[in-house]
Amino acid sequence: MRAGFRYGVRHGYDAVVQVDADGQHDPAEIQTLLDALTDADVVIGARFADPDDPYRVRGPRRWAMVVMARVLSRLARTRLTDTTSGFRAARGPAMELFARNYPVEYLGDTIESLVIAVRSGFRVTQVPVSMRPRRGGRPSQSPLKALVYLLRANLALMLALMRKWSGVGSYVDEKALN
Repeated sequence: MRAGFRYGVRHGYDAVVQVDADGQHDPAEIQTLLDALTDADVVIGARFADPDDPYRVRGPRRWAMVVMARVLSRLARTRLTDTTSGFRAARGPAMELFARNYPVEYLGDTIESLVIAVRSGFRVTQVPVSMRPRRGGRPSQSPLKALVYLLRANLALMLALMRKWSGVGSYVDEKALN
């Protein structure tokens, strides 16, 4: 992910879009994310923002997602419903920040990256998107895997909230981008 942000910054792109590799995100909705960047620095394609969308998550995994959404909504001072979505867009200085500091740990690309963005003063918002059936990979559906997800997600959130992040300002470290 960090390499993608570095590439975007190095080549002067206006925005970078993140799309999970499981095929659940519809590339036709990328423009919706990009359009929302006029009012935000980071936009999340939220699976749960549209009450008519049939996509659902249950059990401990859903509980973790609800807790993380509430905590990050408070931090971002806006309502966020899907803080673990891998369908996102970032622009300008947020791209520069992620080119240097994008997390590499499990769940860091979702939870911790939002904490970094908000603590660096960037505006984070969401837009509703629909989900397609998974086209690849394996979902964590067993009760044990769901419990492990719950524990790891909350640990990732706590660590992200405790870490110090330096913000981006107008400075771009060229060595970090190459």
